[in-house]
Amino acid sequence: MLAGIAAMLMLFAGLTTARANDDTIAVSVDQAKLVKLPGRVATLVVGNPLIADVTLQSGGMIVVTGKGYGATNVIAMDRGGDILVDRTILVGGPADKVVTIYRGTDRESYSCMPTCERRVTLGDSEKYFRSTMEQAGSLSKEAAGGGTTGKAN
Repeated sequence: MLAGIAAMLMLFAGLTTARANDDTIAVSVDQAKLVKLPGRVATLVVGNPLIADVTLQSGGMIVVTGKGYGATNVIAMDRGGDILVDRTILVGGPADKVVTIYRGTDRESYSCMPTCERRVTLGDSEKYFRSTMEQAGSLSKEAAGGGTTGKAN
C-alpha cells in the first residue's frame, strides 16, 4: 500500500516537473512573480482567481500572485480577441521554512527563519487564523499611528 502511494507521488512529481518545463508559471502561495508577455496584451483571463491573481502592467509585464494551492491558467488576448498566450499557473506551498503543528484537527503554521513566528497559511484552524490576523491588523494600525498608545490625554 505504502509503495503504491509513493509511486503515485513520484508520478505526480514527474508530471508537475514536466508541466513546469512547458511554459508553466510556478509561484508559491503568498508570493508574486513577474512574467514578460507580448507587449500588445489587452485582456487577461484567469481560470480560477482563488488560486492566482494576475494583473497587467505596461509593456506586457504581468504580476502573478499565488493565492491558493493548485493549478489554473491565464489567457492573454490582444484587442482583436486573438489569443497570444495560454499558460498554466502552478501554485505550491511556501518557500520559507514552515513548521506545522496539529492539535487534534486544529492546525497552526509558523515561519522558522531563524526563529519561529506565527504565519497565517491556508488550512490553518479558523481560531488561529483569525487571532493572528487580528494581531497583525492591530500592529499595523499602531505602526501607522492610528492607535492611542503613547498619546497624551
